[in-house]
Amino acid sequence: MKTRVAVVYGGRSGEHEVSLRSAESVIAALNPDKYEVKKYFIDKQGRWSPGPILPEPGANPDIDVVFPVLHGTFGEDGTMQGLFELADLPYVGANVLASAVSMDKDVMKRVCRDQGLPVVDYLVLHRGQFTPEEVAARLPFPMFVKPANLGSSVGISKAHDLAELEAALATAAEFDRKVIVERGIEGREFECAVLGNEDPAASVPCEILPSREFYDYEDKYLLNAARIELPPKLSAEDEAEMRRLAVACYLAVGCEGMGRVDFLREESSGQFFVNEINTIPGFTSISMFPKMWEYTGIRYPDLIDRLVELALERHAAKTVTRFSR
Repeated sequence: MKTRVAVVYGGRSGEHEVSLRSAESVIAALNPDKYEVKKYFIDKQGRWSPGPILPEPGANPDIDVVFPVLHGTFGEDGTMQGLFELADLPYVGANVLASAVSMDKDVMKRVCRDQGLPVVDYLVLHRGQFTPEEVAARLPFPMFVKPANLGSSVGISKAHDLAELEAALATAAEFDRKVIVERGIEGREFECAVLGNEDPAASVPCEILPSREFYDYEDKYLLNAARIELPPKLSAEDEAEMRRLAVACYLAVGCEGMGRVDFLREESSGQFFVNEINTIPGFTSISMFPKMWEYTGIRYPDLIDRLVELALERHAAKTVTRFSR
């Protein structure tokens, strides 16, 4: 019998359009001889079509496994994963806790720092409770200003002076109540894909060469001008260190299934910094998570197969857990 895969996509997020493109690629890669695809589209207002997955064990008998292709809020932050847990459905990717921790850039950095992983100096601010002058007194220019809970570089700005900082803080605060301000790192940007449950492995990393001052939303999805170095121009020792740090970050936040860890390398010191981890990385035709695994030796259709297998394995392991006395 075919495995019935519910692909959930769209969602109430600034990354809605990216989700649509990712889902299109995932659906195309699901082998019709092995899988029966069931599409669950969520519009920008949160309405489901054809109808929602029900939060009750046994209430979704036509679903064997869920493949969430939701980026950002209400999809990658643990909320959707909580629904799947209530429904007792196997699902691809990180669980509730790992999703929530990874989505919140502040909490993720704290968890990584507690494990001895290198993170950039940063501040945590809350909407309406800060001034540009107060921020500038604590971090040097340039600095990056980000919504704490969003991806795809939505709402992110680079500030070189007080005027730009004021505008950047206002933009980030439109997308989240909590705002992160980071010391700007002059150097190189890298990504590394991770796959697995208890014993994860990291792919060959890649370097991102933005066409703009940094790898923003337009550069990622609209301009088609950023360049990629795969494999990156790194020594064997540096590549091995980045792969080690990627797995360490993945384990620190409790990730399972898949993740993409983004890095910065400071030019002056040569230091790698863990920038963030994405628990549902992009799956579009230009996304680096599948490209890195393809270079490492796992073709896109085989990668999809493996993610489904990991979801089913984790759910099977959970069935021996007691939930009552």
